[in-house]
Amino acid sequence: MLIAAAVCPCPPLLVPEVAAGAAPELDGLRAACAEVVRALAAARPERLIVVGPAERAGRGPHAQGAAGSFRGFGVEVDVRLAAPAADGASGGDDAAGQGPSPSLPLSLAVAAWLLEHAGWDPAVPVEGLGVGEPLAAERCIEVGRELAGRAERMALLVMGDGTACRTLKAPGYLDERAAPFDAEVARALAAADTGALAALDEELAYELKAAGRAPLQVLAGAAEGAALKGELRYDEAPYGVGYFVATWSS
Repeated sequence: MLIAAAVCPCPPLLVPEVAAGAAPELDGLRAACAEVVRALAAARPERLIVVGPAERAGRGPHAQGAAGSFRGFGVEVDVRLAAPAADGASGGDDAAGQGPSPSLPLSLAVAAWLLEHAGWDPAVPVEGLGVGEPLAAERCIEVGRELAGRAERMALLVMGDGTACRTLKAPGYLDERAAPFDAEVARALAAADTGALAALDEELAYELKAAGRAPLQVLAGAAEGAALKGELRYDEAPYGVGYFVATWSS
């Protein structure tokens, strides 16, 4: 049964080394993400599953300790998914000087970085699951229901951005439909409204480049009947992309 969930965006810019000189611009977002991850830990789950958007090759599932990397952005930062300290690999190389062989998609690599920097206890089992952007809403909800049944005290960390069309300089340029779409997501997260998340328009989300649509609908399926309460901690659109941070708890 799902007892707690947190929602965070997944831009690589959350990693300060990737953001470089622009890192301070997202300090508030990083702090909000750390708070909701700590709230997940405080719920004392038996298992945590991290869900985020992924291409087919990165969907997993990914076991605890799976490797991710931000070297593609020109920085020597490697991560492992909630690995014990002896196995951690953040920011360093392996014996061959190349770092671990990465398997995590970027969304889950960002999650691994958040878990490490929020002080997640590696004794709590963690698994990663990537979901494809085209995955139908009905299937997302089925996946969520399946995940909720994995343990009596299950928690989810859901990674995913809102629309990428909020301003003229946004990755998807300005689309007047983007702000209302993001506003409905924010309202649903604040109210823990599973029905509203389940009803998000797949085609519109795709047109607005809302990469978090499928993971959010996985959350909707997992939280059915859990009677969780929502709290929205962050709702902004830096760089023209909608970013939300929220926590759902009993």
